[in-house]
Amino acid sequence: MGGPSAEREVSLSTGRECAAALRDEGFEVHEVDAGRDLASVLTALSPDVCFNALHGRWGEDGCVQGLLEWLGIPYTHSGVLASALAMDKERSKDVYRRHGLPVVDSVLASRDEVRARHVMLPPYVVKPFNEGSSVGVYLVNEDANGPPHLSDDMPETVMVEAFAPGRELTTTVVGDRALCVTDILTDGWYDYDAKYKPGGSRHVLPADVPDEITAACLDYAVRAHQALGCRGVSRTDFRWDERRGLDGLILLETNTQPGMTPTSLTPEQAAHVGMSFGALCRWIIEDASCHR
Repeated sequence: MGGPSAEREVSLSTGRECAAALRDEGFEVHEVDAGRDLASVLTALSPDVCFNALHGRWGEDGCVQGLLEWLGIPYTHSGVLASALAMDKERSKDVYRRHGLPVVDSVLASRDEVRARHVMLPPYVVKPFNEGSSVGVYLVNEDANGPPHLSDDMPETVMVEAFAPGRELTTTVVGDRALCVTDILTDGWYDYDAKYKPGGSRHVLPADVPDEITAACLDYAVRAHQALGCRGVSRTDFRWDERRGLDGLILLETNTQPGMTPTSLTPEQAAHVGMSFGALCRWIIEDASCHR
């Protein structure tokens, strides 16, 4: 849990919640705030399983997965390749396209180029191509006077993606089963605060959408999970423009380490299908392995 990424605080919350639930399930749990000494700490602990509660870079992009493979410690969630693919938003979209999953156009461009001119016609979204939780997301409206003023802490290379209008939908996959569809309601952009601050968003589940949209979200989420090679739990996010029916459903990204905080979507969906938070955490632990 924890670690050095931009999502450190969310990871600490996820870690605390999962540790408490696993203790209630009868497991002996040690909480480790991941630092540069992680390899030596894990070697000293010699755990039966590592529950990966890290979010963002280093914890969700294949890095810590490679370390755990090297140490021979069974771990949860996706393996090295699937984690790296899912975190790289441009490469994961290439995988989606090859498997017939609907995505919007996007390009990678330098931070300076994006500051200097519109690299695609507005409206569009600018974001890091390898972060999660809506960290560093800029929405450029159709009537924007000029290109966005990206902050200096944005990476040198960013993704510029055509804006997909509509409702925010999401579906969790546990193993090979898609749980349900949640409709995420906010007053504005579904940003970091909307995701993690109490009252930042309202979750409606099951989503009040046509049956064909529900079926498509469930199908696309499983196909995305399998196409990327994910293991354990993942959550795939969508935008749906209801004016266009099924053609308006767009796949945004797949999260290989979905949040497990009090306001998180995955525990809500698990509870909706009858799986308690403790049972979900137990399932994740019992699914752990190496060579994922």
